[in-house]
Amino acid sequence: MAELQKLGLRTVPVLSRGDKYTFGQSTKQIVDFLGLNEKSGPELTTDELAARVDKYMGAALELIPMMPADRLGIHVPGRPRSYRTLSFHLFRVVAAFLDANEGTSLDQAAFREEPAPDADTATLVAYGQSVRQRFKDWWAKGDTTPTKELPTYYGPQSLHELMERTTWHCGQHVRQYMMLLEKEGVSHPAPLQPPDFTKLPFPQNVWDG
Repeated sequence: MAELQKLGLRTVPVLSRGDKYTFGQSTKQIVDFLGLNEKSGPELTTDELAARVDKYMGAALELIPMMPADRLGIHVPGRPRSYRTLSFHLFRVVAAFLDANEGTSLDQAAFREEPAPDADTATLVAYGQSVRQRFKDWWAKGDTTPTKELPTYYGPQSLHELMERTTWHCGQHVRQYMMLLEKEGVSHPAPLQPPDFTKLPFPQNVWDG
């Protein structure tokens, strides 16, 4: 914490060297900061990312109603986040991306937002459906130029790069929800398979170590 404060920072992940630093949110920024001769940047096109994130949201809308209502207040492994909040958050990630496309800088506060403490399954599903439709409308009619710069708390990002991050961020939480259902003894036909996670920088583990 003292090292972070010395740099004038209040959050991680951060990569620092001396008094210089970069946020650890963008692979390209990390590669550039370290001067590595490594390929960075999205492997999937924006068209492919749009299809993938829509698939993740569709999968979530299948999974969330399967969670028993009396389990929504249970916390996920390793952090103080409830199943209810995770259900909301995986769609909030996409909504924050859409907000950035409308000029609202992406900041960490957006990712800390939570649903109402008593939000039920129907409310969570309705929110997810609204975000999914909003994404579809934007993709069909909005400015989807891959090189367009979007404002974020870790510096301007191209639409393509932020769209990739949004896609795997949403997908990672859907992976987690599939595992939570299994943990709660709910059998389900897995809506996502290994090919649905290829060519994206997913962490190896479903949960933080």
